[in-house]
Amino acid sequence: MEKEANFVTVQARGVIAIPPALRRQFGLDRPGAQVEVIERDGEIVLRPHVPVPSDQAWFWTERWQKMERQADADVAAEKVASFENVDDFLADLDS
Repeated sequence: MEKEANFVTVQARGVIAIPPALRRQFGLDRPGAQVEVIERDGEIVLRPHVPVPSDQAWFWTERWQKMERQADADVAAEKVASFENVDDFLADLDS
């Protein structure tokens, strides 16, 4: 789907301003937000990159993401159990 084109002027020292609506849409209106700059097939691609807070970095480790993928696969394969209450859960653990 083709989006509306936005043109920006390259200022001194290569500075450009991303239009406000796009900054809001992609979360780039917060201090510290970053944009990844990629050269691909003769084009310059800007990809929004919102840094992960340090207290959440553990979630994005390869080990944890592997466990997340396994849990998703188990749910999809219906290899999970659900319980009506805590007593049923504890009884299942004891069995």
